[in-house]
Amino acid sequence: MFKSIKQMLNNECPHCHKGRVFEKSNNLFSIQFPKMQVSCDHCHSKYQKEPGFFIGAMYVSYGLTVAEALCTYFLTRPFFEKALDLRVIPIIALVIVLLTFFNIRMSKMIWIYMFKNYSR
Repeated sequence: MFKSIKQMLNNECPHCHKGRVFEKSNNLFSIQFPKMQVSCDHCHSKYQKEPGFFIGAMYVSYGLTVAEALCTYFLTRPFFEKALDLRVIPIIALVIVLLTFFNIRMSKMIWIYMFKNYSR
């Protein structure tokens, strides 16, 4: 499991682990929309299995965003007197905005790895 997480973070092809899914290899925290390749350079495996394949990645992105918001809330909670202080909302919103492009990339990587062909 940890090996797959490392491969996702390193932008590796889910089948051969040599090619790259996104054109730029280390743009995890960049502020630009990540551009995907159509297929792997080494094994020629297509990343988009069918039209609309990555619609499900939106649900993964939503889950990542909720997890990040909850982590941010629990990390900032000791700095406020009340349990639900409204000053924490802009902090959570800032974290969500800063991690938007990371979530787009990671949700697509998680989605690809969920549906990779394990029989190869």
